[in-house]
Amino acid sequence: LLQESGPGVMKPSQTVTVTCAVSGGSITTDSYYWSWIRQSPGKGLEWIGYMRWDGVPFHGPTLRSRTTISRDTAKNQVTLQLGSVTPEDTAVYYCVSVGADGVDSWGKGTLVIISS
Repeated sequence: LLQESGPGVMKPSQTVTVTCAVSGGSITTDSYYWSWIRQSPGKGLEWIGYMRWDGVPFHGPTLRSRTTISRDTAKNQVTLQLGSVTPEDTAVYYCVSVGADGVDSWGKGTLVIISS
């Protein structure tokens, strides 16, 4: 089970932190990727990046300059930080687990609104 949590509403230029709490499995499970995907209103899905099972993150090219993906193995959580946000970063942010057989699970998502 993946459960995202986020700040709800943030102001432009701030840094958004979204957390994915994982239960029923470990984020260190071999060959698992813990991905971040978002969907802005009226737009399609946008892949942000992932955290590998071994602790190596990969930040997708579109948001790389503003993105940090990290993890806390003690809490079994993966975190996404997105800096210098603008209203265009308003979206539902999803945590997705991907195993050797493909997509394993989606969280329900957390809505982040960027507004002054």
